[in-house]
Amino acid sequence: MTERDKMFAGDWYNANFDEELIEERTIAKDLCFQLNQTRPRDLKTRNKILRELLPNVEDVTKIEVLSPFMVDYGYNISIGEGSFFNHNIYLMDCAKITIGKKCFIGPNCGFYTALHPILTEPRNEGLEMAKPITLADNIWIGADVTILPGVKIGEGSIIGAKSLVSKDIPAGVIAFGNPCRVVKKVIDSSLQI
Repeated sequence: MTERDKMFAGDWYNANFDEELIEERTIAKDLCFQLNQTRPRDLKTRNKILRELLPNVEDVTKIEVLSPFMVDYGYNISIGEGSFFNHNIYLMDCAKITIGKKCFIGPNCGFYTALHPILTEPRNEGLEMAKPITLADNIWIGADVTILPGVKIGEGSIIGAKSLVSKDIPAGVIAFGNPCRVVKKVIDSSLQI
């Protein structure tokens, strides 16, 4: 079993010293660099880069990604149409990151799938494991939000700015804080929080 196979299986794998994974991350970093150096109005070039960087996104012309934008691999990310990513987003996609339709991700957000050993020796050997992150449709993530490994956020929920999301958030709620917690339900008839 390769380190890549272990990563996909959710087992401990060597992320730091495996040549295959290092090369895949380097390819993704090069594509992110190209994307982030491409003018915003050059949609043809940006979409070409996004298609290569995010091969599991059905149609990159139906999402909007502002620069800078960073990923680890790119191929572990799926994004539904109508979703928007503001400036300075980092998707650490060591495990699958699934983002539904019409999700709005505020600036300076990080989605982190990797977990590292508590003991220094295995951590220094480069071991890690990864757990997926899943966002349902119609989610709004405020600025500077951190989402940790294994988190699921239910449809229509709102995560307030500066939140640390370490546990699942149900559908149809407003949640914020460190740690993030549910504050109230979303009221469909209101335009205010």
